[in-house]
Amino acid sequence: MKITVVGAGNVGATCANVCAHKELASEIVLLDIKEGVAEGKALDIWQTSPINLYDSRTIGSTNDYTKTAGSDVVVITSGLPRKPGMSRDDLISTNAKIVKMVTENIVKHSPDAVIIIVSNPLDVMTYAAYLTAKVPSTRVFGMAGILDTARYRAFLAEELNISPKDIQAVLMGGHGDTMVPLPRYTTVGGIPVTELITEDKLNAIVDRTKKGGGEIVNLLGTSAWYAPGAAAAQMVEAIVRDQRRVFPVCAWLQGEYDQKDIYLGVPVILGKNGIEKIIELDLNAEEKEMLETSSGHVREVLAVLDNMDLS
Repeated sequence: MKITVVGAGNVGATCANVCAHKELASEIVLLDIKEGVAEGKALDIWQTSPINLYDSRTIGSTNDYTKTAGSDVVVITSGLPRKPGMSRDDLISTNAKIVKMVTENIVKHSPDAVIIIVSNPLDVMTYAAYLTAKVPSTRVFGMAGILDTARYRAFLAEELNISPKDIQAVLMGGHGDTMVPLPRYTTVGGIPVTELITEDKLNAIVDRTKKGGGEIVNLLGTSAWYAPGAAAAQMVEAIVRDQRRVFPVCAWLQGEYDQKDIYLGVPVILGKNGIEKIIELDLNAEEKEMLETSSGHVREVLAVLDNMDLS
């Protein structure tokens, strides 16, 4: 088994580190465009193996995609953060070109790989990778829902003063302020969360979840990396171990939830082939309306990419 992580920044390096510690593959390749960065981080991770007692070998590469050949799963975290004076369209154009180039190289050397996108803006970058890869959409999808759900569950565990292990939850929609948390499908040890917390406190937690990424940026001055890296690694684990886990992921919809030709966060079964099945929940009228609002926002962003010439 072989895993490649493209982008050796904070998120990519964290993902590779978690994959190595869990021994998800015999070889984990970390690739970056910056000279020596991937090699240095891969070497640093490898040197923890005698301490943490694992055998996965981490290998770094500066832009040499031949070292990624034959990868079973590829995680793409490449892209630039939004800088002062940069519009949303500028960010989409810049990062879409990067994701397109990375995807072309990955498919060239690992045509059968399952590709997980972590690059931002998440929904549109997943779309860019899918258009480029020209492989079944079940093998190209994005990581957002697991991270958003983790934040939601962590905040609930804090408020209820319980273990986060006992909390199960589902979020849908786009990654960002228009995400759709579903309290009706949130349970604590099988108990509906609505029986354990007041509506106003639950609404406050939902709102905090929607702004979870921004909260960390305000504190650190940069984006989060521990939770996003671990979330991507959890998706990798479900695939390489064929766990058939039920996770919310950014998936290509073709009629599910009355949505067509759009990448949107929905619950799926994740296994060795990537998305094994999209799960359709029976949403009520309010939930459907929130999902429609979220999908409308995502479509606006996808349209920006459709109107660009990235050739």
